[in-house]
Amino acid sequence: MPVMSRSTILRSVTRFAALGILVLAALPSITMATPYFEDGFLGLSQQELHERLGRPQAVRDRKSALRVFTYYPITDWATYFSKLVSPENGEDVYTFTREGIEIRYSFSYAVDPNDDDENRPLTVRLVDIEFPHPVPITRLPSLIPEFHPSTEPASPAFRSNIWLLLCQGPASPDARFIIKEPGKDQLNWTLCFQLFSLQGLPDRLTRESLVDRVEISAQSVELITRRLRHTHEPILTPFSAQFEKQSLPPPRSLKAIPVPHYAE
Repeated sequence: MPVMSRSTILRSVTRFAALGILVLAALPSITMATPYFEDGFLGLSQQELHERLGRPQAVRDRKSALRVFTYYPITDWATYFSKLVSPENGEDVYTFTREGIEIRYSFSYAVDPNDDDENRPLTVRLVDIEFPHPVPITRLPSLIPEFHPSTEPASPAFRSNIWLLLCQGPASPDARFIIKEPGKDQLNWTLCFQLFSLQGLPDRLTRESLVDRVEISAQSVELITRRLRHTHEPILTPFSAQFEKQSLPPPRSLKAIPVPHYAE
Protein backbone atom coordinates (compact mmCIF):
# COMPACT_ATOMS: atom_id res chain seq x y z
CA MET A 1 0.00 0.00 0.00
CA PRO A 2 1.61 3.30 -1.01
CA VAL A 3 2.41 5.80 1.72
CA MET A 4 0.83 9.23 1.14
CA SER A 5 2.99 12.26 1.56
CA ARG A 6 2.23 14.89 4.17
CA SER A 7 1.13 17.40 1.51
CA THR A 8 -1.30 14.85 0.03
CA ILE A 9 -2.82 14.21 3.46
CA LEU A 10 -3.25 17.95 4.07
CA ARG A 11 -4.97 18.39 0.71
CA SER A 12 -7.35 15.52 1.49
CA VAL A 13 -8.19 16.93 4.91
CA THR A 14 -8.83 20.36 3.40
CA ARG A 15 -11.06 18.84 0.70
CA PHE A 16 -13.16 16.95 3.27
CA ALA A 17 -13.45 20.04 5.48
CA ALA A 18 -14.70 22.12 2.57
CA LEU A 19 -17.18 19.38 1.67
CA GLY A 20 -18.44 19.35 5.26
CA ILE A 21 -19.01 23.11 5.18
CA LEU A 22 -21.02 22.81 1.95
CA VAL A 23 -23.18 20.05 3.45
CA LEU A 24 -23.88 22.10 6.59
CA ALA A 25 -24.76 25.11 4.47
CA ALA A 26 -27.24 23.03 2.51
CA LEU A 27 -29.07 21.85 5.64
CA PRO A 28 -32.12 23.87 6.72
CA SER A 29 -31.40 26.28 9.55
CA ILE A 30 -32.71 25.18 12.94
CA THR A 31 -34.04 28.03 15.03
CA MET A 32 -34.49 27.40 18.73
CA ALA A 33 -37.02 29.31 20.76
CA THR A 34 -35.66 31.60 23.43
CA PRO A 35 -37.40 33.04 26.49
CA TYR A 36 -39.01 36.42 26.02
CA PHE A 37 -38.17 37.62 29.53
CA GLU A 38 -35.94 36.98 32.51
CA ASP A 39 -38.36 34.41 33.98
CA GLY A 40 -36.87 31.92 31.51
CA PHE A 41 -40.18 30.19 30.65
CA LEU A 42 -42.39 32.45 28.53
CA GLY A 43 -41.57 31.91 24.85
CA LEU A 44 -40.00 28.47 25.22
CA SER A 45 -41.22 25.70 22.95
CA GLN A 46 -42.80 22.69 24.63
CA GLN A 47 -39.85 20.57 23.54
CA GLU A 48 -37.39 22.98 25.15
CA LEU A 49 -39.44 23.06 28.33
CA HIS A 50 -39.36 19.26 28.50
CA GLU A 51 -35.61 19.27 27.91
CA ARG A 52 -35.18 21.70 30.80
CA LEU A 53 -37.60 20.23 33.35
CA GLY A 54 -37.98 16.65 32.14
CA ARG A 55 -41.17 14.82 31.38
CA PRO A 56 -44.22 16.32 33.14
CA GLN A 57 -45.87 14.27 35.86
CA ALA A 58 -49.36 14.96 34.49
CA VAL A 59 -51.39 16.98 32.03
CA ARG A 60 -54.52 18.90 32.93
CA ASP A 61 -57.40 20.07 30.78
CA ARG A 62 -59.62 23.03 31.66
CA LYS A 63 -63.27 22.02 31.71
CA SER A 64 -64.88 25.45 31.93
CA ALA A 65 -64.16 29.15 32.14
CA LEU A 66 -63.73 28.67 35.89
CA ARG A 67 -60.69 27.01 37.42
CA VAL A 68 -62.05 23.49 37.01
CA PHE A 69 -59.49 21.00 35.70
CA THR A 70 -59.25 17.30 34.96
CA TYR A 71 -55.82 15.81 35.62
CA TYR A 72 -54.46 12.91 33.55
CA PRO A 73 -51.32 10.81 34.12
CA ILE A 74 -48.83 11.66 31.40
CA THR A 75 -48.98 8.12 29.96
CA ASP A 76 -52.78 8.24 29.62
CA TRP A 77 -52.66 11.69 28.05
CA ALA A 78 -50.01 10.71 25.49
CA THR A 79 -51.72 7.46 24.42
CA TYR A 80 -55.36 8.47 24.39
CA PHE A 81 -56.69 11.81 25.69
CA SER A 82 -54.35 14.03 23.64
CA LYS A 83 -56.08 12.71 20.52
CA LEU A 84 -59.50 13.89 21.70
CA VAL A 85 -58.71 17.61 22.13
CA SER A 86 -56.39 20.18 20.60
CA PRO A 87 -52.84 19.81 21.95
CA GLU A 88 -52.75 23.43 23.19
CA ASN A 89 -55.66 22.65 25.53
CA GLY A 90 -53.44 20.41 27.63
CA GLU A 91 -51.31 22.05 30.34
CA ASP A 92 -48.11 20.31 31.42
CA VAL A 93 -47.98 19.86 35.20
CA TYR A 94 -44.84 19.58 37.36
CA THR A 95 -44.61 19.26 41.14
CA PHE A 96 -41.62 20.44 43.18
CA THR A 97 -40.93 20.41 46.92
CA ARG A 98 -39.11 23.47 48.28
CA GLU A 99 -38.64 24.32 51.95
CA GLY A 100 -41.02 21.51 52.80
CA ILE A 101 -43.81 22.95 50.63
CA GLU A 102 -45.18 21.11 47.59
CA ILE A 103 -45.48 23.56 44.69
CA ARG A 104 -47.35 22.81 41.48
CA TYR A 105 -46.35 24.39 38.16
CA SER A 106 -48.75 24.27 35.19
CA PHE A 107 -47.72 25.50 31.74
CA SER A 108 -50.24 26.83 29.22
CA TYR A 109 -49.37 27.03 25.53
CA ALA A 110 -50.09 29.18 22.51
CA VAL A 111 -50.02 28.20 18.83
CA ASP A 112 -49.79 30.08 15.58
CA PRO A 113 -53.42 30.38 14.37
CA ASN A 114 -52.17 30.53 10.78
CA ASP A 115 -50.38 27.19 11.08
CA ASP A 116 -52.59 24.35 9.82
CA ASP A 117 -50.06 21.62 10.58
CA GLU A 118 -51.46 18.86 12.78
CA ASN A 119 -48.24 18.93 14.83
CA ARG A 120 -47.85 22.70 15.01
CA PRO A 121 -45.38 23.80 17.70
CA LEU A 122 -46.53 24.89 21.15
CA THR A 123 -45.09 27.96 22.90
CA VAL A 124 -45.32 28.65 26.64
CA ARG A 125 -47.67 31.60 27.16
CA LEU A 126 -48.46 31.40 30.90
CA VAL A 127 -47.10 29.71 34.01
CA ASP A 128 -49.53 28.96 36.85
CA ILE A 129 -47.87 28.27 40.23
CA GLU A 130 -50.04 26.98 43.07
CA PHE A 131 -49.45 26.39 46.78
CA PRO A 132 -51.41 23.89 48.90
CA HIS A 133 -51.70 26.50 51.66
CA PRO A 134 -51.36 30.31 51.55
CA VAL A 135 -47.82 31.66 51.93
CA PRO A 136 -46.59 35.17 52.83
CA ILE A 137 -45.51 37.40 49.96
CA THR A 138 -42.08 37.71 51.54
CA ARG A 139 -41.39 33.96 51.00
CA LEU A 140 -42.11 33.94 47.27
CA PRO A 141 -38.54 34.68 46.05
CA SER A 142 -37.20 31.61 47.88
CA LEU A 143 -40.09 29.33 46.89
CA ILE A 144 -40.14 30.41 43.22
CA PRO A 145 -36.60 30.68 41.73
CA GLU A 146 -38.00 32.41 38.64
CA PHE A 147 -39.53 35.19 40.76
CA HIS A 148 -37.11 38.12 40.93
CA PRO A 149 -39.29 41.10 41.88
CA SER A 150 -38.03 44.59 41.24
CA THR A 151 -37.08 46.69 44.26
CA GLU A 152 -37.42 49.95 42.35
CA PRO A 153 -40.32 52.00 43.76
CA ALA A 154 -41.15 53.26 40.25
CA SER A 155 -41.60 49.73 38.94
CA PRO A 156 -45.26 49.42 37.84
CA ALA A 157 -47.40 47.67 40.45
CA PHE A 158 -51.17 47.45 40.82
CA ARG A 159 -53.65 45.78 43.11
CA SER A 160 -57.29 44.88 43.55
CA ASN A 161 -59.03 43.24 46.47
CA ILE A 162 -57.88 39.74 45.46
CA TRP A 163 -54.66 40.11 43.49
CA LEU A 164 -51.37 41.99 43.20
CA LEU A 165 -49.80 42.74 39.82
CA LEU A 166 -46.05 43.36 39.45
CA CYS A 167 -44.75 44.42 36.01
CA GLN A 168 -41.03 44.74 35.39
CA GLY A 169 -38.20 44.71 32.91
CA PRO A 170 -38.04 45.84 29.27
CA ALA A 171 -40.77 45.08 26.77
CA SER A 172 -40.34 42.24 24.29
CA PRO A 173 -41.79 42.58 20.76
CA ASP A 174 -41.67 38.78 20.41
CA ALA A 175 -44.05 38.42 23.35
CA ARG A 176 -46.93 39.63 21.19
CA PHE A 177 -47.11 36.09 19.83
CA ILE A 178 -48.60 34.74 23.09
CA ILE A 179 -51.12 37.60 23.48
CA LYS A 180 -54.73 37.34 22.30
CA GLU A 181 -55.70 40.96 23.07
CA PRO A 182 -57.01 42.88 20.00
CA GLY A 183 -54.57 45.54 18.86
CA LYS A 184 -51.68 43.78 20.58
CA ASP A 185 -49.21 44.95 17.92
CA GLN A 186 -49.68 48.58 18.97
CA LEU A 187 -48.81 47.86 22.61
CA ASN A 188 -45.66 46.96 24.54
CA TRP A 189 -45.73 43.75 26.57
CA THR A 190 -43.58 43.21 29.65
CA LEU A 191 -43.03 40.44 32.17
CA CYS A 192 -45.69 40.31 34.87
CA PHE A 193 -46.11 38.41 38.13
CA GLN A 194 -49.72 38.25 39.34
CA LEU A 195 -50.23 37.16 42.95
CA PHE A 196 -53.68 35.88 43.90
CA SER A 197 -55.34 35.59 47.31
CA LEU A 198 -58.48 33.46 47.53
CA GLN A 199 -59.41 35.04 50.86
CA GLY A 200 -58.79 38.57 49.61
CA LEU A 201 -55.95 40.98 50.28
CA PRO A 202 -56.17 43.29 53.31
CA ASP A 203 -56.72 47.01 52.81
CA ARG A 204 -53.28 47.65 54.27
CA LEU A 205 -51.06 45.38 52.23
CA THR A 206 -47.84 44.12 53.85
CA ARG A 207 -45.16 41.64 52.90
CA GLU A 208 -46.75 39.18 55.32
CA SER A 209 -50.04 39.21 53.39
CA LEU A 210 -50.92 35.71 52.19
CA VAL A 211 -51.25 34.52 48.59
CA ASP A 212 -52.32 31.16 47.18
CA ARG A 213 -51.18 31.34 43.59
CA VAL A 214 -48.79 33.15 41.23
CA GLU A 215 -49.12 33.58 37.48
CA ILE A 216 -46.21 34.47 35.20
CA SER A 217 -47.45 36.13 32.03
CA ALA A 218 -47.00 39.14 29.74
CA GLN A 219 -49.00 42.31 30.44
CA SER A 220 -49.16 45.79 28.93
CA VAL A 221 -48.74 48.70 31.35
CA GLU A 222 -50.19 51.00 28.66
CA LEU A 223 -53.33 48.87 28.47
CA ILE A 224 -53.70 48.87 32.26
CA THR A 225 -53.26 52.61 32.73
CA ARG A 226 -55.51 53.55 29.79
CA ARG A 227 -58.33 51.03 29.83
CA LEU A 228 -58.16 49.16 33.14
CA ARG A 229 -57.51 52.06 35.50
CA HIS A 230 -60.83 51.53 37.31
CA THR A 231 -59.94 47.98 38.33
CA HIS A 232 -56.16 48.32 38.80
CA GLU A 233 -55.12 50.57 41.68
CA PRO A 234 -51.48 51.78 41.37
CA ILE A 235 -49.31 51.05 44.43
CA LEU A 236 -45.66 50.91 45.41
CA THR A 237 -44.10 47.55 44.73
CA PRO A 238 -44.05 45.60 48.03
CA PHE A 239 -40.38 44.72 47.59
CA SER A 240 -39.17 48.34 47.61
CA ALA A 241 -37.75 49.99 50.73
CA GLN A 242 -40.29 52.80 50.42
CA PHE A 243 -43.18 50.34 50.66
CA GLU A 244 -42.39 49.46 54.28
CA LYS A 245 -41.94 53.12 55.19
CA GLN A 246 -45.21 54.33 53.79
CA SER A 247 -47.59 55.77 56.36
CA LEU A 248 -50.83 54.16 57.36
CA PRO A 249 -53.80 55.26 55.26
CA PRO A 250 -55.97 57.86 56.96
CA PRO A 251 -59.13 56.50 58.55
CA ARG A 252 -62.16 56.68 56.37
CA SER A 253 -64.62 59.35 57.37
CA LEU A 254 -68.05 57.98 58.15
CA LYS A 255 -71.03 59.99 57.09
CA ALA A 256 -73.63 60.53 59.79
CA ILE A 257 -76.99 58.91 59.15
CA PRO A 258 -79.54 61.70 58.77
CA VAL A 259 -82.26 61.70 61.44
CA PRO A 260 -85.73 62.41 60.09
CA HIS A 261 -87.71 65.24 61.63
CA TYR A 262 -91.44 64.80 62.07
CA ALA A 263 -94.02 67.52 62.41
CA GLU A 264 -95.51 67.72 65.89
